[in-house]
Amino acid sequence: MTQPSAIVTGASRGIGRGHRYGAGEDSSGDRDVSGRRDAAESLRGETGCEIFQCDIGSGADRAALLAFARERYETLDLLVNNAGVAPRERRDLLDATEESFDELIATNLKGPHFLTQQAAKWMTAAKAGRIVFVTSISSYTASVNRGEYCISKAGLSMTVALYALRLAELGIKVFEIRPGIIRTDMIAKVEQVYEEKIANGLLPQRRMGEGSDVARAVRAIADGMLDYSTGQVLNVDGGFSLRAL
Repeated sequence: MTQPSAIVTGASRGIGRGHRYGAGEDSSGDRDVSGRRDAAESLRGETGCEIFQCDIGSGADRAALLAFARERYETLDLLVNNAGVAPRERRDLLDATEESFDELIATNLKGPHFLTQQAAKWMTAAKAGRIVFVTSISSYTASVNRGEYCISKAGLSMTVALYALRLAELGIKVFEIRPGIIRTDMIAKVEQVYEEKIANGLLPQRRMGEGSDVARAVRAIADGMLDYSTGQVLNVDGGFSLRAL
């Protein structure tokens, strides 16, 4: 029996690194093709996964990534679009730069959109597969000091809906995981600020999320537990999305 294979972008650090452990506990056949080289090499040493350095915003790099995977694996069972970046510098909406906007749109939105396009074409041969987009509560929560990030994640949420609708008849299931405040290096500079807000009641569940919390949601999808729920959004946010009076 052919072992299942997966591509997880941005798998070397943060939430992505959590996916490797969450999805791989009982599935040694899962394959991760990931980004940042130094951390990725460490991950390969720990898990035995395959790695491939890729700028997800580059069309040439995305093509090379898929070619690398196709050479090694007969099928693609799971794609996790996890790679993403925050602004290099948080700036007020009136002062944010076009360069920062272009960088975040390329990495957070354009890259996953077109990687999914190519991966879906591979999956159609087997008329099966699962695709996960890791977005953010920033897809609907406005932060005026990082507007380009919010815009990129909002666009990614629509990308999920579009692919879920288009690929359903082909047997490919598409999901959105919407993390809340997760402890990663992306928020390291403002982690204490978030901790204080959480302590003061920002989240119904009074703790910051961990990468493993998101990984468990990915695992449920990878194991087929949600196969009749294509297009659904899984809020992994400690209850942030709840509304109360």
